[in-house]
Amino acid sequence: MRAAPLIVGAGPAGIRAAMTLVAAGLRPVVVDEAPACGGQIYRQPLIPDGRTPAGRYGSEAAKAMRLHTEFAELRDRIDYRPGTLVWNLALGVAHLTRDGKSDSIAHDGLILATGAMDRVLPVPGWTLPGVFSLGGAQIALKAQGAAIGRRVVFLGSGPLLYLVAWQYLKAGVNVVAVLDTAPFTAKLRLAAGLLLDPRTLLLGLRYAAELRLAGVPIRFGVEKPEINGDGRVDSIGWAEAGRVGHLACDAVAFGLGLKPEAQLAELAGCAFVFSERDRVYVPLRDRAGRSSVSGVYVAGDGAGIMGADAAEAAGERAALALIEDRGLAFDAGRARQLESALKRLSRFRDVMAAAFPFPHDWRIADDTTLCRCEEITAGEARAAIAQFGIREINRLKAVSRIGMGRCQGRLCSGAAAELLAQETGQGIDAAGRLRGQAPVKPVPLSLMDRISEVAE
Repeated sequence: MRAAPLIVGAGPAGIRAAMTLVAAGLRPVVVDEAPACGGQIYRQPLIPDGRTPAGRYGSEAAKAMRLHTEFAELRDRIDYRPGTLVWNLALGVAHLTRDGKSDSIAHDGLILATGAMDRVLPVPGWTLPGVFSLGGAQIALKAQGAAIGRRVVFLGSGPLLYLVAWQYLKAGVNVVAVLDTAPFTAKLRLAAGLLLDPRTLLLGLRYAAELRLAGVPIRFGVEKPEINGDGRVDSIGWAEAGRVGHLACDAVAFGLGLKPEAQLAELAGCAFVFSERDRVYVPLRDRAGRSSVSGVYVAGDGAGIMGADAAEAAGERAALALIEDRGLAFDAGRARQLESALKRLSRFRDVMAAAFPFPHDWRIADDTTLCRCEEITAGEARAAIAQFGIREINRLKAVSRIGMGRCQGRLCSGAAAELLAQETGQGIDAAGRLRGQAPVKPVPLSLMDRISEVAE
């Protein structure tokens, strides 16, 4: 009897992939770290908190409830394992942990729908209590019904900046300001998105307009942000068009877009290619989601940042590819429709990238912590680069310990690559990417013997 296909992740891509496989008569295993389906964007609360779906998800409530309901209807036709971490992939076997216990699953077909995480570049004060990533601030609000502070500043760039600020405003939190690192002139490029995805674009403009109407200052072209506080955040300063700004606050939500969570794709042996748009290496895939490894498919933001609607389409398309590769009947017309939709959404993502450009001139001060796990400063990293003539990020890791902490470089690797590129005068692609290692995320010490066995 053939092993079941395995889906890692139960966000929009994973849910749609599961629905498609079930419709083809397969019974997939669905493994997800979260206690309930939905992913980051449609995350469900840990306990009922009295809020309606509209109060939690805003304009996306209908989509969230549809996916939650559709996934619930699959429960007796899938092997669903929530609250479970896939910490390693090797030779057609996934190694799991849940509640401190280890397990493994052989699979025949693997769809990686692992999602994304915040991209953060260190700024002075970013390790102070009261500083959260934009995604972390959103999780607190969605999953726990809690705000990260009473007077919150939102700093960074990307559509998520305005979405989370708007969500906090609607939750009754005092949004002190939105500090956008992109210049206002970049927003003029949004007009090109009207024909590609008018609903999403108009929603974003609505969020910004409602923030403005509520009296929230929105500043553009913000440079040199500095978060201040004695033991906790109490203010933020920045430069803007030759002027200096300063605001009192008790929390800061910070992020410069998203980057794929692609560690499992590497452990599965997938080839990677550099994405200029995402400024990071992403798994190589064809239009259907097939990776370079037979039987391994990648979908959603874990394969390149495209958003929730694209994740749904990519999850379904990857599942159709798996079905086709198994020799089962599949809907070729539907596959073409999905590919066309993904092509259009990719063009829309190009528009978003142009409207919210990465701050290429960002420079991390020498005394600012670069790797918070190992407490390595940017100055120490620069000294290592100069002393040993380092031009590649894995060499920098070996010399400086950057990326050797509990986050496995998931948080600091992007910033380290940017710093290395600046110091050597090479492109960010030439800096390379940290090699993935198991476990991809921290696991209980009780599993160390099991990890050693797998490594051997």
